[in-house]
Amino acid sequence: MERVDFLIVGGGMAGASAAYELAAHGSVIVLERESQPGYHSTGRSAALYTQTYGHPVVRALTVASWDFYTNPPQGFSEHPLLTPRGVLLIGRADQTAALDRDFAEGRRLTPTVERLDRAQTLARAPFLNADSVAGAVWEPAAMDMDVHAIHGGYLRGLKARGGRLVTDAGVAALERRDGLWIATTPAGVFAAPVLVNAAGAWADVLAGMAGARPVGLVPKRRTAITFDPVFADPADAAGLAGWPMTIDVDEQFYMKPESGRLLLSPADETPVEPCDVQPEEMDIAVAIDRMEQAVRFSVRRITHKWAGLRSFVADKVMVVGYDESADGFFWLAGQGGYGIQTAPAMGRTAAALATGRGLPPEVAALGVRVDDLAPARLRRP
Repeated sequence: MERVDFLIVGGGMAGASAAYELAAHGSVIVLERESQPGYHSTGRSAALYTQTYGHPVVRALTVASWDFYTNPPQGFSEHPLLTPRGVLLIGRADQTAALDRDFAEGRRLTPTVERLDRAQTLARAPFLNADSVAGAVWEPAAMDMDVHAIHGGYLRGLKARGGRLVTDAGVAALERRDGLWIATTPAGVFAAPVLVNAAGAWADVLAGMAGARPVGLVPKRRTAITFDPVFADPADAAGLAGWPMTIDVDEQFYMKPESGRLLLSPADETPVEPCDVQPEEMDIAVAIDRMEQAVRFSVRRITHKWAGLRSFVADKVMVVGYDESADGFFWLAGQGGYGIQTAPAMGRTAAALATGRGLPPEVAALGVRVDDLAPARLRRP
């Protein structure tokens, strides 16, 4: 049996970022059930950093991640982690109130956000159908994220700090004995006084193995495709690589350039059991129909299709903190669609709370409280 200070279950972005930070405070092993880390949600992300997306707590954690992403530690990555993209939240005339709401909320933490009228929207996005857009909210500082570089940087940093990733190590049995969590896996038996539950869609399953109450985590399918667009006027294709990510303000669909093509999603959130989720043809058809009503091009050929899992609790805020009834059992779950854009702040926050140091000052300064993240919030009457 191999003993460490912190045993982390799950090698996706949440587990990797927390492991990197915890390795500065003790010995760490990350157990990953798959043959490679990041196979599920991390590897199937839309890869966008946006400070105007999600619950106010999520937005604060995203803002708190900016400095790390724009100035990572020496040697973390050979390439920039963020590159310019911009986000355009578009709306029809009947969605004006939603645009006004999102503009007001976005401006609270991100003062560069702008409210555009129809003419300004079409000037920035001439590929849109003029009859289907009344205005937009423009976030110029939104960025593409290099998810592979970020995830790899955390795992390399973990190794440099003496930590270790063990793959093909799904937890088959879990028990608490003599102050230690003991995890039995196909790769061996591992023990630690602190078990970090970063198991993604399987987090409630792992909690059940530990005798902890579930937090009501619901994995939800999110579908995406890449495709070659066809334009009635070839001139409309000009500058495709530099188009902003375009999102319906009510999240009916979103699209962005991807390696010379376009990525499209219906922004679906279909509850499913934790699994290696696959796309449904109906969701793909819905995405194409919604998009084609809003743009001046159509889908010529689908080049790739996939689905990922976004796991949420009831309030759509992450669950981070010790379980109130299972000694040494630490939750790091419920990242939803925000796990990558918030990873630096979440990794620091998880490490600080797991070692009893309270919230990082830069996170607390943005209005986040321990109770906003604690699992106990989900169990109150």
